Amino acid sequence: MKLYQPSTVNELRNRYGFKITKSLGQNFLTDKHIIDQIIDSADIQPDDLVIEIGPGLGVITYEAAQKAKRVIAIEIDKNLLPILHETLGELEHVTVLNQDILKSDVNEIITAVKEQEHIGGVKIIGNLPYYITTPIVMKLLEEGVDADSITVMMQKEVAERIQSSPGKKTYGAISVAVQYYCQVEMVAKVPRDVFIPQPNVDSAVLRLLLRKEKPVELLDEAMFFACIRAGFGQRRKTLLNSLTGVKGMTKGLAEEALSEAKIEPTRRGETLDLEEFAALSNAVTRRL
Repeated sequence: MKLYQPSTVNELRNRYGFKITKSLGQNFLTDKHIIDQIIDSADIQPDDLVIEIGPGLGVITYEAAQKAKRVIAIEIDKNLLPILHETLGELEHVTVLNQDILKSDVNEIITAVKEQEHIGGVKIIGNLPYYITTPIVMKLLEEGVDADSITVMMQKEVAERIQSSPGKKTYGAISVAVQYYCQVEMVAKVPRDVFIPQPNVDSAVLRLLLRKEKPVELLDEAMFFACIRAGFGQRRKTLLNSLTGVKGMTKGLAEEALSEAKIEPTRRGETLDLEEFAALSNAVTRRL
């Protein structure tokens, strides 16, 4: 059974009486080439554990299972479980968990598998619901997920923001935050017409390679992210005005911090790169 074929997708939906839940952002991928790109870019090895977010009908799950030692698929919609039992039931090394990824302890899942068997790398993959892409990605990164990489489909606009660089209109807080945790690679642009149902936007696949060591030294990580939020909070504001009030910072202290970091106070947050935000947050930390 070729799970990615539109005829198979529609046949399974009709046979199980499955109705698309728009609130869950359900769009099923029907392009084998894109599926292969996701699997290949994830670089799944024979001793790897794969965690998949939102398996849907099991299209990507099935292909990942051909390469990985173990696959754990996390699916929030209980109505998909009977379908997944059919499409993946013969694969003994695949487990489907009916959970909300935003409420799941992914590290706990990884640890439980590692306690039972020898696992090499850990790869996270998935076709993420557009409306919660950023919360999912940031949850994994902020919780320090014990994985090598995250290879996921998302709305193209969000992917472009994550990969963006200083000076571009797409550059924002999410760009700096994700690039602090990961090296970002654009794998593929995906047109909207390869999904059932067809979404209103195009998609893209990103590979996030988790850094083993952080790219900058920080005195206070929380302050680093506070400075990022302030810098992008009101894009038209200068950094001097943006920083004033952060954690109770006065204008005078903000001027001192900017001077120490060798950043002109008239610049705006969208012009600062990762290293400059780090230098600025360290200078701010020394004054608060």
